[in-house]
Amino acid sequence: MSKRKLTRQQAWRIEKIQDERRQRAQRKAVDLEQCNGEPLGPEQEGLVIANYGAALEVEDADGGLHRCRLRQNLELLVPGDRVIWQGIGQETAGVVVALLPRRTLLARPDALGALRPLAANIDQILVVAAPRPAYSTDLIDQYLVAAESTGISPLIVFNKVDLITDAAEREQIERDLQRYRRIGYQVIRASTLAQHGLDEVVAALHGKSSVFVGQSGVGKSSLVHALLPQQEIKVGALGERSGLGRHTTSAARYYALPGGGAIIDSPGVREFSLWHMAATELAHGFIEFQPYLGNCRFRDCSHRHEPGCALRQAVRDGAITAERLDSFHRMVDEEGGPG
Repeated sequence: MSKRKLTRQQAWRIEKIQDERRQRAQRKAVDLEQCNGEPLGPEQEGLVIANYGAALEVEDADGGLHRCRLRQNLELLVPGDRVIWQGIGQETAGVVVALLPRRTLLARPDALGALRPLAANIDQILVVAAPRPAYSTDLIDQYLVAAESTGISPLIVFNKVDLITDAAEREQIERDLQRYRRIGYQVIRASTLAQHGLDEVVAALHGKSSVFVGQSGVGKSSLVHALLPQQEIKVGALGERSGLGRHTTSAARYYALPGGGAIIDSPGVREFSLWHMAATELAHGFIEFQPYLGNCRFRDCSHRHEPGCALRQAVRDGAITAERLDSFHRMVDEEGGPG
């Protein structure tokens, strides 16, 4: 993921560089290579479970955990990354020598605006909202646009439904959620307190690598704990086996789900949000806009007042809701760009 879409040549160049790195790693005479006086073992694939800065926790093909250092010149690795690593003498230590191609990458802007990787090879983003704290459809839209722009499938989990007691509030929430169902998004109503909808969440997670995102207080941690009731026990056991100790809450971590699939969780992942995007990129993140983009009379149409605007005509025809078009305009205004 980046601030702008890569050209085909740029994507090819990046892949070529990564392939050259992998080939260099594979050509090494690893049985003769020394690390602290100990020979490195054969190359093998592994999965990054967590990054602790000075060390990575890597899972081998048999589920064993290894404390690994990073070979120089490798980029920042994150949970979900597939890597090539080699053991160092003892079973629980190793060196990561190459990064395998990523299918997807979740990132967020740092304090300077640069995108920092959070998690790799994610299949889906679960956007969590709730009646308390009051949800914002604009914020839900931002998460959906960010997910669409990364190529990661989003779905919506409306949590804490046990807090909805007012009939008028219930009707408004249902209208808002129906708007998303109408354009093809799966919407799950859930409550960890009432044990409602959790089976549906589990079914959505099955066989996929997922993350939960959403504003603070909507119950993301409660959902993770409900799905991984032995999480703290597992974390302690893994820490002892890997020699890394217990992880801190600031470290993103990969958790395998009992029935298949995984959750990558950390405060940084949960607070993932939209980065700076041009109006044209934002528009492509609204999936129901896509059939109409490029059909306006004017190439630089702002979709506000120009005659022959395909999006505004789609609103009149009922194919796009006015609420979603208004949400798009507010995003453009916040970005400070034209549109």
